[in-house]
Amino acid sequence: MSSQGPHSDKNCKGSFREKLLIIGSNLGVEDVEHLKFLCRDLVTHKKLEKSSSASDVFEHLLAEDLLSESSPFFLAELLYIIGQKKLLQYLNYTKEKVEHLLPTQRRVSLFRNLLYELSEGIDEEKLKDMIFLLGDSLPKTEMTSLGLLAFLEKQHKIDEDNLTVLEDLCEKVVPNLLRNIEKYKREKATQIVIPPVDKEAESLYQGKEELFSQTEVKTFLEALPAAAVYRMNRKHRGHCVIVNNHSFTSLKDRRGTYKDAEILRRVFNWLGFTVCTYNNVTRGRMEEVLQEQKCNPEHVNGDCFVFCILTHGKFGAVYSSDEALIPIREIMSHFTALQCPGLAKKPKLFFIQACQGDEIQPSVSIEADALNPEQQPTSLQGILQDSIPVEADFLLGLATVPGYVSFRDVQEGSWYIQSLCNHLKTLVPRHEDILAILTAVNNDVSQRADKQGTKKQMPQPAFTLRKKLIFPVPLDELSL
Repeated sequence: MSSQGPHSDKNCKGSFREKLLIIGSNLGVEDVEHLKFLCRDLVTHKKLEKSSSASDVFEHLLAEDLLSESSPFFLAELLYIIGQKKLLQYLNYTKEKVEHLLPTQRRVSLFRNLLYELSEGIDEEKLKDMIFLLGDSLPKTEMTSLGLLAFLEKQHKIDEDNLTVLEDLCEKVVPNLLRNIEKYKREKATQIVIPPVDKEAESLYQGKEELFSQTEVKTFLEALPAAAVYRMNRKHRGHCVIVNNHSFTSLKDRRGTYKDAEILRRVFNWLGFTVCTYNNVTRGRMEEVLQEQKCNPEHVNGDCFVFCILTHGKFGAVYSSDEALIPIREIMSHFTALQCPGLAKKPKLFFIQACQGDEIQPSVSIEADALNPEQQPTSLQGILQDSIPVEADFLLGLATVPGYVSFRDVQEGSWYIQSLCNHLKTLVPRHEDILAILTAVNNDVSQRADKQGTKKQMPQPAFTLRKKLIFPVPLDELSL
């Protein structure tokens, strides 16, 4: 480790690369080796082997989009793990802030973190004992504890599902490290990413007094049966598609829909998605969009997929701008595991702002996204069942229950989309999962009514999600 302390820079001013240079100048040779080891799952070994300085490692992280001025958390995570917490100030982080973001934003794998923790617990004498036990299976070169674990991994003697060799060594030489291995197995079994200190996430924490100590929180969490959570720490959050139909061949223009499209774009961009909006989409163009997204190679590196449709509709289907009626099920079927392997086992969210019938729910200038909003519906049941694919990991959020109209303020946008976006903004920072957020949206929209108090609306989610979906908390605030 470098002997010099952090450079004096009260406000941590300067360009991003200047800050990285300062951070690098405070890292010694051992720190650089630790960084390289922790990055092995995300940067190729060949590139890391050629890296002789912190700047070399940072350059690879920048090139791989793992580090940027707008998204420096991965480096903050690395500095936190290797114990260089004083350097977090140059990335505008504190130790507490990193700890509270780790559960949803960490990128270092559980296995990689385990090996690093174990290496820190193996002193020089214990290392000699381990090398002696392994005997001729090791090369006759000097090794660090981290180097020994890296060698065992490279020789396929250990991996994330096979820790037998490691457990035998620890049992004979450093039994206390078996607790780390058991902790790893528990976390891996539930697929929950928990930081090394097991502290509950809450990104809005800004030095406020805690009701419980971190030790109490840790004890409480370990006593709870952990629920599975979808992984949200891949290279990209994912793609968000917005189909926004305003004008039609003969149907009424959907005034106010651009308000919905814009707020969706801003919110999902804030959540880390790559957002693409398509306006006035015909039947043919819709098929092109679906094919493009189905075959998008970037899904492999994404966490999630979102598809939003703003249009007229009825009974489990939506209208294209040239007034073809497209079944919702047909749209969603493009993204099953068979059709789109890149999204297999990942959450796929569909939000539909369109009527699902003609009936008005009894109890601003508003309009209904239906053709004849005063007519009786022909069916009130089964539309959701028929729409969502019989496969895991889908969520369909409809603006209204089957058979009924949904309302759109011609100035402010639709009740459903505006409520959805506002609740995402409010509840994502509180680490609420998507179903809890949609429940809050239901409550909000159900309490709304037109000026006469006679027209109401109730959204309807349907899902086959297998785990909780909790979006990582964005670093920046969002003003709507």
